[in-house]
Parts: sequence; structure tokens; C-alpha cells
Amino acid sequence: MYEHLSNLSNSAAAPCGFNWWFDFLVTSTVRTYHRRSRRITVRLPVRICPSFPRGELLDEITNTTNVASEGFYFLTERDHYEEGMRLLVTLPYHRPGDRRDREYLAQVVRIELLDDGKRGVAGELLSSVGSPQ
Repeated sequence: MYEHLSNLSNSAAAPCGFNWWFDFLVTSTVRTYHRRSRRITVRLPVRICPSFPRGELLDEITNTTNVASEGFYFLTERDHYEEGMRLLVTLPYHRPGDRRDREYLAQVVRIELLDDGKRGVAGELLSSVGSPQ
């Protein structure tokens, strides 16, 4: 994204102090804007099930806290989620067989332990499952 500026910062013609300012600017920008798309705060119904259950029924219907085009975040009291776990996600979820429902393969990318005993789970949407009905 900043390739055209990096050539200038390494050139002999760069103004005095430009290298330092350029490095600071790029580092700050990368830290601030590390997501590919903006997250929006929205409560959408979501159905979550592990794609490879380990014997227990882990189906969960809850609401998102925020969503983006590549992922979603939700709160749960359950402790069975693990980073890297694959999930089958219906987002938004209305009821079984509803034509508005969309299914995705997702992966847990982050779990946060919250003060109230709940967990915040961030999931990345990997691909759509099936085709819209």
C-alpha cells in the first residue's frame, strides 16, 4: 500500500528527517487500521455449531455484538470454544429452514475472558456453505 513512499524514504533525495516520519506514519497507520473492513455494532441472531463436535451437543443460538464483512463477535457463557476451532454459522438466523438464513464455515480467531465470567469470541468467516435458496 505504501510502496511508492518507501522508495522515497530510502532515496538520497528524501528530505531531512523524512525517514523517521515515514516509519512512524506507516507503523501508526498499520496498527490503527489492521482490519480489512470496518466493524459495525449490531445485534443479529446467529446460530453456531462446531463443524466437528466432540460428542457433546454444542449448538448455540445467540446474538452478535458486532459484525464485519469477514467476521463477527459474540458473547457466550460456554467454555468449549478454542482458537482455530471450525464452526458452522448461520448468520443471520431466523428459524430452521428460513430462506433468509445464510450458512458459513467460520473459524474462531480470538477468545477474550471478560470480567463478568462471559467470553467474547471473534470468528472469521471463511466461506459460504451451499447456495442461497
